[in-house]
Amino acid sequence: MTRFPLPLSRRTVLGAAAIGAALPALGATSAPAAPARRKPLAAGGDLGPNVIVFDPSTPGIQAKLDEIFKQQESAQFGSGRYQLLFKPGTYNGLNAQLGFYTSISGLGLSPDDTTINGDVTVDAGWFNGNATQNFWRSAENLALVPVNGTNRWAVAQAAPFRRMHVRGGLNLSPDGYGWASGGYIADSRIDGTVGPYSQQQWYTRDSSVGGWQNAVWNMVFSGVEGAPAQAFPNPPYTTLDTTPVSREKPFLYLDGADYKVFLPEKRTNARGTTWGSGTPRGTSLPLSQFYVAQPGVSASTLNAALAQGLNLLLTPGIYHLDAPVQVNRAGTVVLGLGYATLVPDGGVTALKVADVNGVRLAGFLVDAGTVNSPTLLEIGPQGASADHSADPITVQDVFVRIGGAGAGKATTSLVVNARHTIVDHTWVWRADHGEGVGWDTNRADYGVVVNGDDVLMTGLFVEHFNKYDVQWSGERGRTIFFQNEKAYDAPNQAAVQDGSTKGFAAYKVANSVTSHEGWGLGSYCFYNVDPTIVQHHGFAAPNTPGVKFHDLLVVSLGGKGQYEHVINETGAATSGSDTVPSTVVSYP
Repeated sequence: MTRFPLPLSRRTVLGAAAIGAALPALGATSAPAAPARRKPLAAGGDLGPNVIVFDPSTPGIQAKLDEIFKQQESAQFGSGRYQLLFKPGTYNGLNAQLGFYTSISGLGLSPDDTTINGDVTVDAGWFNGNATQNFWRSAENLALVPVNGTNRWAVAQAAPFRRMHVRGGLNLSPDGYGWASGGYIADSRIDGTVGPYSQQQWYTRDSSVGGWQNAVWNMVFSGVEGAPAQAFPNPPYTTLDTTPVSREKPFLYLDGADYKVFLPEKRTNARGTTWGSGTPRGTSLPLSQFYVAQPGVSASTLNAALAQGLNLLLTPGIYHLDAPVQVNRAGTVVLGLGYATLVPDGGVTALKVADVNGVRLAGFLVDAGTVNSPTLLEIGPQGASADHSADPITVQDVFVRIGGAGAGKATTSLVVNARHTIVDHTWVWRADHGEGVGWDTNRADYGVVVNGDDVLMTGLFVEHFNKYDVQWSGERGRTIFFQNEKAYDAPNQAAVQDGSTKGFAAYKVANSVTSHEGWGLGSYCFYNVDPTIVQHHGFAAPNTPGVKFHDLLVVSLGGKGQYEHVINETGAATSGSDTVPSTVVSYP
């Protein structure tokens, strides 16, 4: 992530554990053996030891929160995973500081069912006031009454703030206004003003804000009541009145004493929150329709549960897979808690979705294994063509990492073949720091590849891939907000040469595409190994009336590398070491 000072004026300042089924006894050796059959798996039940559930009468809540934070504060590539759940009610005097791989959620149907008179805080003391590595944590479905009137949420990528009601303001920068590079808000209401301060870029969707204080490089809004008016590039606000299609993330809640998962309904031309008045619209599934998975279960067990017609609830932890998790049934839900992490071993794909309606994937991390996987996550098989417009596949808060926690490799990280898929907030990251990091050590050529038609991306973060970060060949694709950094560690110009073109574009639309549109897209370069590398452009697309882009920017960070243009041959070159963006308001 970016670690550079910004042009900022201070004035703008729980279920049974997995059951391994025994094989049936074989018959006499003289007769053919009957196929082994697995006993039905138990559903629902205990959520496991790393899901911590509080109610207002629970003693020592603050002490428990502090204990988990102390463990997770700087554990950027650690194995700890935690989900903090708060039953409906009122909690007084809490400050829930969130470290890595920690999710905090209310268990009501509305955020206002669970009120914390206090704060849910992310700051950057662990990293000397630099918030650019505050990844992998989340807050959902809570109402906050901040102690001093403003809650601090200084995050970077993969740290969603969803379905939250802040009865006050929200500060998106670390204490002291240090560097920050986030972030994402959805289905939330902030009664006061949001102050980004040092945040380089941010995307807010289907929400309500009392005001928005400033902007640095790229602030994008769709369907946000109270959003600032369209003004890119000065100030750099990209504002869409509505979000074309959206469907909020599934979430766990309590119905009396019973856990259920709520599935919000699809909205078109959405604006504002889903929960402001009356009962939210959607359906509920009881926990008895979920296999509650614990770390250590096999891919075989997960697939057996899916074959039984169960959904998956992945409790916090790390799951090693020797075969893909195969989602074949329409309407299947795979929901992770506390950044449950799938690691494909032996070069397999972690998860594959069939060409079926209404699958919902949400709330988990895919971490590449040491043996190269051709793909890590596949949405629809190659050649998928079914129409899913009435009931799309949704991928929400599903994050992908190659390297950082150890050497990992994948040719392509996320492939979207299914039509009408909605990818709502993802960070697909080839690691630039941590363990197992190097140009060929954590080799990953492509971040996101879109082959399906009518795909919508809302909140797309993709960084550091060896070739194209995003490669799009489907028709009628749309992206609202894109954040990218090119790979820091390219050894020389030849290593990034795309035929006769200097550097692989961050976002490439295939020459065959006749219809595509994007709003609020940014790409940054920081070629620190060879600062002389030239990137011809950040964006490449066919020059045709049906392919349209709005509010594009490229930035050379500290003068390490340079863009010659923004998109194709359009847009001025980045200049020197002043980190001032070069922009294009409309293309073509």
